[in-house]
Amino acid sequence: MRWRSPNCPVLLFLFFFLLCILSAGRVSGFRICSYNVQNFNVNKAANYRTLHTLTRVLSRCDISLLQHVVDTEGKAIKSLVSALNRYDEYVYQSVSSRSLGTSASDMQQYVFIYRTQTVNVTGQHQHESQLQFVRAPFVVQFQSDKTTIKDFILVPLHSDPTQAVQEIDWLYEVFVEVSEKWNNTNVMFLGDFHASCAYVTRSDRKNIRLFTDSSFSWLIGDRVDTTVTDATSCAYDRIVVHGQPFLKAIEPFSAQVFNLAKEFKLSKTAVVKVSDHFPVEVMLKSSALLLQATPLLLLLAVSVIGWCCPEL
Repeated sequence: MRWRSPNCPVLLFLFFFLLCILSAGRVSGFRICSYNVQNFNVNKAANYRTLHTLTRVLSRCDISLLQHVVDTEGKAIKSLVSALNRYDEYVYQSVSSRSLGTSASDMQQYVFIYRTQTVNVTGQHQHESQLQFVRAPFVVQFQSDKTTIKDFILVPLHSDPTQAVQEIDWLYEVFVEVSEKWNNTNVMFLGDFHASCAYVTRSDRKNIRLFTDSSFSWLIGDRVDTTVTDATSCAYDRIVVHGQPFLKAIEPFSAQVFNLAKEFKLSKTAVVKVSDHFPVEVMLKSSALLLQATPLLLLLAVSVIGWCCPEL
C-alpha cells in the first residue's frame, strides 16, 4: 500500500516552484550579439530615440560586437556605455579597435561591449598581415565562469562586399594565428560578412575554408534575412564556431536574428534610423550546477510526488 501524504498540496507547490526556478535559469543564459550599427557616430548617439533603442537591444546581451562604428574620439561609445549603465543593474565596459580602413572617408572601428559581472577580457589582438582585409579583425579573448566553455575567442569581420569571398576565406589564417597565440581553439567568428546574395554565392563556397573545413559550423542559415528593408532578403550577418567543444556549448537553436521591429513594436522606419541590419545572436549554455542537474531534479520530483500523492 502506498503512503498518502497529507501535505500533497505543499509538495505540488514545491514542485512547480522548482520548475519556475529552472525555467528562469534557462532564460538567463549567456548571450553573444553582433550588430552592424551603420555609421554609429556622435550625431547618432545624440539622437535620444536611436540611443534608447540601441540601449534596449544591447542590454539583452552579455557581449555585443558592434561594427561600422565611426568614433575616433570615443564620445559616441562613451554615451552608449553610459546609457547602458543607467538602464539596468549591470556594469558595462567596452574595448575598441583603432580606426580601420583603406579610405580616409570610410574608417571604421570594431567595438565590444560586455557585462563586467558575467565576463572578463583576457586578451586583445589586432590582426596584421599581408592579407588585404579592408577592416582586419580586432580579436578579443574572453573568460566567463557563467558558461560551460570558460575561455573563448571572438573574431569580428565587417567585410568589404567587393571581396567578401576572399576576406571570409582569410579568416582561416586569423584562426590559426590566434589559436596558436592563446593556445585556444574555442573560436567564434561573427559580423557582417556579406555572406549572401550576389556577394557570396553557393559556387563560391569551394573557395572559402570556413565552408570546406567541416570543423567550422555556420549557425545562421543561408535563408535567414538579416536586413531590415523589404528591398533585400539576404543572410549577410553570420555567426560561425570552430570545433565540437564550442558547438556543444551552444544552446540548441538559439542562433537567430533579433527582429527589434517585431519585439519592440517599432516601425521599420524607426529601426532603419538605427541600422539597415538586424542584430544576430547566440546563447551559450550556463555553467550553473542547477541547470546541469535539471533532468535529474525533475525526475526525482515527479517520483516523490507520485509516491506521496498516488491519487494524482
